[in-house]
Amino acid sequence: MSNLFSGINARFRGQRSPNSPGPEQQQAQSPIPPPEIQTPTSTTSVKLPPLPTSPSLAETIGMDQSSGMIPTAEEVLTSYHLPPVKPLWLNCNYAKHIVKGNFLTLSAKPKTVEMGEWVAHQVVDHWRMLVTFIRLVHDKEEDGTSICNSRRCPKMSAGANHSFTWLNSRLQPVEIPAYEYLTLVQRYISGKIDDNNIFPCDPSGVSYADNPAFCTPLPESGQEWVGKRSGFPQNFMETCQTIFRQMFRVYAHLYWSHFDDLFALNLEKSMNSCFSHFILTATTLNLLKKADLEPMQPLIDLWAALGTFPQGSKAFEVANLAVGQLLVQKAGGPPAS
Repeated sequence: MSNLFSGINARFRGQRSPNSPGPEQQQAQSPIPPPEIQTPTSTTSVKLPPLPTSPSLAETIGMDQSSGMIPTAEEVLTSYHLPPVKPLWLNCNYAKHIVKGNFLTLSAKPKTVEMGEWVAHQVVDHWRMLVTFIRLVHDKEEDGTSICNSRRCPKMSAGANHSFTWLNSRLQPVEIPAYEYLTLVQRYISGKIDDNNIFPCDPSGVSYADNPAFCTPLPESGQEWVGKRSGFPQNFMETCQTIFRQMFRVYAHLYWSHFDDLFALNLEKSMNSCFSHFILTATTLNLLKKADLEPMQPLIDLWAALGTFPQGSKAFEVANLAVGQLLVQKAGGPPAS
């Protein structure tokens, strides 16, 4: 995976898709409070009231409590409210990967690595991979144009059913163009990773985990939290969950709004590889909740049916295998290897 992007940068300045939009409109500067809120699609950019707590789509597609009937795969797929012409990435022939193998081995924590150190490593590593794709659609060319801009992406969305808001200086959720959202999310995540109070870099503070196969772990004293032994702050896990949630939203926007651009540059397999690895890591380390995955649930179902997510993994458990198999069937069968 470390060499996955060795050939991508050389293609960054290549020819873009002919349907790329015109020059980017000037965006106003926005403050950078922690982003937290996901809201349904809105037709205006006014402040939005908080949403009531509701279960995720994946948690509500089980047995019908009134009739006791289990919905069919077709009914569940309909409940996803996909557009009539399904996205290209839901065709299993375009859901392939650039590498083969079990990404779970790259996500599961080694026995002797302290959990805080492992989570920090995963956050930095996945951000390093994702920022490559962000720059591809976000950075401007010499003529001042960018693939993602306010005219093409007037809000940060993942299809017609999901849009994401940012908290303004008064901590109110507001819709902003996707280009501006990507600017803020890069500044937010980079600022967190570069903060030594959140991600300490002193080698003398690195700890390890006791391997129960060879020794009895010593009891800890006082209040415990992930990363305490290595000097990570008490809210470290919460911060990493927020970072992963923001990275997921960026992936969702890239798939729903810019997959064709990546396909035109022959980079769709690279992003598929990075995103499936990301989902395995997020679910294995409890960095994302099931509700967070809702915008990309159909692709998760498809990859479970294709064997991308191994049985027994948490990513496989949150998928609807029957829906994935139905998507494979609609594409004419599994793709040729």
